[in-house]
Amino acid sequence: MFFARRACVFTLLIFAQSFVGVKANAESKQSEPDTPPPPNVVFIFADDLGYGDLGCYGATKVQTPNIDRLATQGRMFSDAHSASAVCTPSRYALLTGEYPIRALNGKGVWGPLSPFSGLIIDTDTPTIGKVFKNQGYSTACLGKWHLGFGEGKNDWSVPLTPGPNEVGFDYYFGVPLVNSGSPFVYVENDTIVGYDPADPLKAGVPPSPTPRFPEEASVKGPNKFTGALAAHKIYDDEKTGTLLTEKAVSWISQNKDNPFFLYFATTNIHHPFTPAPRFKGTSQCGLYGDYIHELDWMVGEILASLEHNGLSDNTLVIFTSDNGGMLNYGGRIAMEAGHRINGDLLGFKFGAWEGGHRVPMIAKWPGKIEAGSKSDQLICNVDMLATFMALTDQDASKLQDKDSINMLPAFVGNPTEPLRSELLLAPHKSTNLSIRKGKWMYISGRGSGGFNGSKPNQHAWGGPPAAAFAGSVNSDIENGKIKPNAPPAQLYDLENDLYQTKNLYREYPEIVQEMEMLLKTYSGKIDPGRPRNRKAKTR
Repeated sequence: MFFARRACVFTLLIFAQSFVGVKANAESKQSEPDTPPPPNVVFIFADDLGYGDLGCYGATKVQTPNIDRLATQGRMFSDAHSASAVCTPSRYALLTGEYPIRALNGKGVWGPLSPFSGLIIDTDTPTIGKVFKNQGYSTACLGKWHLGFGEGKNDWSVPLTPGPNEVGFDYYFGVPLVNSGSPFVYVENDTIVGYDPADPLKAGVPPSPTPRFPEEASVKGPNKFTGALAAHKIYDDEKTGTLLTEKAVSWISQNKDNPFFLYFATTNIHHPFTPAPRFKGTSQCGLYGDYIHELDWMVGEILASLEHNGLSDNTLVIFTSDNGGMLNYGGRIAMEAGHRINGDLLGFKFGAWEGGHRVPMIAKWPGKIEAGSKSDQLICNVDMLATFMALTDQDASKLQDKDSINMLPAFVGNPTEPLRSELLLAPHKSTNLSIRKGKWMYISGRGSGGFNGSKPNQHAWGGPPAAAFAGSVNSDIENGKIKPNAPPAQLYDLENDLYQTKNLYREYPEIVQEMEMLLKTYSGKIDPGRPRNRKAKTR
């Protein structure tokens, strides 16, 4: 679904930028009483929320009144993407403004990070947290991290440094990895919540006890860690959403008198689907939908906190997801109930098809962003670094070796021309690394490059079998399999075929050649010796 371009435009993009350009140095603000205070920013990063998971994006089996209200008061994007269809690489792109293929000195990060990985962000590189700290903002990261702690191998010795505090966040509290993967503890700044030096957390057996959930909640991996019994007792899957929200509301109140940046990375709606008991049974599509309901409540609480503290008018709120929805067991239950996780897009999480990386994105800033507006500008989470630099009156053009583009005019104006002309999109497998240019989407291999599960006992469904389950039509697929005579790669005209029903690889050889050459300018830098995460299917 593409939204029509709006005819009303700002005469000059420069005007749009100057309209919101701010000097965010707190001391200078005190000496310039007539200058508007710098805007606060709340960036809400949902986990595995698909393009069709919200009422404002077409969902009917779930109700998302708070997020829908955010859309009516702000701007919806129809062509927003995560740089990767996988959680860790997507988060790397968001924080650093770099495509994830550039991580780890060119080895790239392609799958979910191991619990034993050190921090994969260079502490010297610019990050979205540092952008705000440079201008005197208070900064916090609350929620899912999944970017590693320490240097080299992480053995979970306290202090857990370097970590979020070393890449731009004054305060961190949250889930260190992912709610489906151990260790099942909370981390605050550089320590484990409930840390007991006499009973340290360490890999091994017997595994420390952790709650299990019914099959319809989807997989929660086994605990690979022993010890830290006190810390494990504090961790509660069904209370995590409430706890993170309380932390966010409290932090906003504590920092209301200074400009602040809050990066709120929810565990919702990543499996296992463990909403608080009061949300269970409230949707029409099982625990999957109930978990969305909890997410909507969380967003509502944050918006209410801004309103209560008199901050709504001067706060930019951005809501989006780290990648598309996943067709796990809980997701299949939801779809069988009539819920379209990724709308009618082809594909799911981990894959290069649109359902893997096209995500909801909504932005609200009263008086700056037109209420009830829509945009079909091509935008990516990798663009937030340059966009936040422009927002805080820093020169984004000075960024070197970054892939981030200043998209501020797409938020506050209505540019008639695309601000971003091309976009690199990474699935789990490098064989399907993809490139978007204008209306064309080129995928360098067959299939989605993601999950391929198809049997009832398999957790991670994807690729042709998942497309068949969803009732998607694609010219390369027949009976849930790639046709033997299908082209070796894929080309789609998204302007006329958003749902990728027809592979045009053989119809436009000149476009294929152009896209292949463009992709090589990126893929030629990939280190073929990069490590592979062979256990990613359990995440």
